[in-house]
Amino acid sequence: MRTLTTLRAALEAHGCSSILDRQSAALMGESDAIPAADMSMHVDVVAVLGGDGTMLHAVSRLGRFEKPVAGINIGTLGFLTTCTDGELDVFAKALAEGRYTTSERMLLDATVHRANGLIERFVALNEVTLARGETGRLVSLRATVNGELLNHYRADGLIVATPTGSTAYSLSAGGPLMAPGAEAFVITPICPHSLSQRSLVLADDSVVGLSPEDPEEGPMLFTVDGRDTTRIGSEDRIDVRKSERSFHLLRLEGTSFYEALRQKLRWHGV
Repeated sequence: MRTLTTLRAALEAHGCSSILDRQSAALMGESDAIPAADMSMHVDVVAVLGGDGTMLHAVSRLGRFEKPVAGINIGTLGFLTTCTDGELDVFAKALAEGRYTTSERMLLDATVHRANGLIERFVALNEVTLARGETGRLVSLRATVNGELLNHYRADGLIVATPTGSTAYSLSAGGPLMAPGAEAFVITPICPHSLSQRSLVLADDSVVGLSPEDPEEGPMLFTVDGRDTTRIGSEDRIDVRKSERSFHLLRLEGTSFYEALRQKLRWHGV
């Protein structure tokens, strides 16, 4: 945990105190820590060390945290990171001087309604996905928007992504890039049988319904940010809508989403 040790030293040098969550403290061999879900009561900013995947995991662990979250990427710049592990002193100095902004990111609330009446709730920063389970064949899915039928899909699955998630799985499946502040989300089919079935961008006040259509295809898999996975039976259904809360990504001065696009996607002029 060299990066964590260096970060804490840099913060202390600039007059900022730090506290660890219990998981990080265990790795450091320390006992002075608090649960990640209680961070909002004790800190002004949370720093997450790792890559974009670690940041997605932090969304779940932090719970209802609506203060700035900074991503310290151990490696190259990611879409959800604030700086790299080689810029820790710059980050600490900017934090101490208040020289940063926040990028408000939409979250999705996904509600799974089980056939037996049970309800499960999930929160996603990037996307939720309903996809084939153990079968190697295409599956049949039904999608609605605000209760109205959108389409019957034959595909490997469907992705509902936020603007933040438009640079992740949805992009790999052929979906469009969306600016972080776009008040919309996108439905993207995964390897659809018909080439005419394209991504659809929806207003962020829409409610998307997803459900399997063929009981003989077996249970499908519902995945949240590539993290939480649960089986979906033929009589289960899922509602996806914009969450009432947001995720606040910390940005240092001089960095931007568009710079990250150019670097990560290797865009070049002619």
